[in-house]
Amino acid sequence: MTETQVRPKDDGGQDRRDPDVDRVVTLPNAPRKQRRGYGGALLGGSALLLLLGGLALGVWRHYQAGLELAATAQQRRTMVPVVRVATIRNSDSTINVSLPATTTAFEAANILARTSGYIEKRYVDIGDRVKAGALLADITAPELDHQIAQAKATLVQNQATLQQTQASQELAQVTNARDSKLVKQGWLTLQQGDNDRLTLQAQQAAVSVAQANIEAQQAQIRILEQEKAYQRVVAPFDGVITQRAVDNGSLVQAGSTFMFTLQHPDVIRTQVFVPQDQAFGLGPGVDAVVRVPEIPGRTFPGKVTRIASALQPGSRTLLTEIDVPNPDGALSPGVYCTVELFIPRKTPSMIVPADAVIFDQAGVHVAVVEGDTVRMQKITIARDFGTEVEVHDGVKAGDQVVLNPMVNLAAGAKVSIRKDKPKTS
Repeated sequence: MTETQVRPKDDGGQDRRDPDVDRVVTLPNAPRKQRRGYGGALLGGSALLLLLGGLALGVWRHYQAGLELAATAQQRRTMVPVVRVATIRNSDSTINVSLPATTTAFEAANILARTSGYIEKRYVDIGDRVKAGALLADITAPELDHQIAQAKATLVQNQATLQQTQASQELAQVTNARDSKLVKQGWLTLQQGDNDRLTLQAQQAAVSVAQANIEAQQAQIRILEQEKAYQRVVAPFDGVITQRAVDNGSLVQAGSTFMFTLQHPDVIRTQVFVPQDQAFGLGPGVDAVVRVPEIPGRTFPGKVTRIASALQPGSRTLLTEIDVPNPDGALSPGVYCTVELFIPRKTPSMIVPADAVIFDQAGVHVAVVEGDTVRMQKITIARDFGTEVEVHDGVKAGDQVVLNPMVNLAAGAKVSIRKDKPKTS
């Protein structure tokens, strides 16, 4: 048996039936439900009002933003930025170039043995100052004395041979003079006359050979005596002994054994390689200053004495020599130093502040102010000094360029130059 469901009647007075219910019992006292139509409409209207209000608010804000954007754009179009400028100036009349270098002696010579033998006595050592012609060492070679004695004895023999040959020449001359008359008279045959004449010629040639042998032997004696003189090793110029490679009793060979190094330090010669862009204008007489890190506060003035006539093909540098007086010996050969050259400028150029240079996709340029208008001008940088750059073209002395220009600064823009207050001390 199915359950009985009791439902109240609807407003139409009709009974509601459930298909699964066999019967319907009407309860006169059951409460009736209120109609929902007015509540749904009220809720839908509220939502619609909220939607319209939000849409109106969004449209109003968008409109206000557009007005502000237009006002900002107009302000930017009409605003004249205030900029700082600097005046371009001509570069100095001289180029100051500082380059690394090494000091060398004005004169330096490696002294080698010119004769073979043993060091009998060494008179100098490293650091000794010597004068030109001072004795550095004695070399002993007894066999050389024997060679000289032998050569002199051979010379005596050659001289005796010459005398003998001259006597034979005189005899042949007398015989030929006498027999030639007899041949003409017919007392002697022509064969005898030819023999006398040719014998005289042979003796004359023998005299010439004897004289040549004497001259050759005399030259050989001079060679040996020169080798004998080389046994006394002397200084070729004033200087300081900087190296020594022999000692008493050392065996030396002529032309191959290194003995001493002598350097003349009273004048220091410095070689420096000047780059191509700074070499034009460099020549003898240009002032230079040498500085040594280990001698702070002191400078060594000098002058360029000679330059190479051609640049090094690999490095594009010009070999330059500078002579620096060194009377007190403060500078030593072989010291690392820096050389500052004061080279007269041959190519005109301008100095531009580094803060004014603009690097972008258009290249390297500066913003030049002409009146109240900006003009972008390309430049070519020759040298970079850090806070300033040297340029060769694009601008001229007296031009005003913008310092630290804005990113959006463009050609044709209007600007106002800021007037800096004068500094008061």
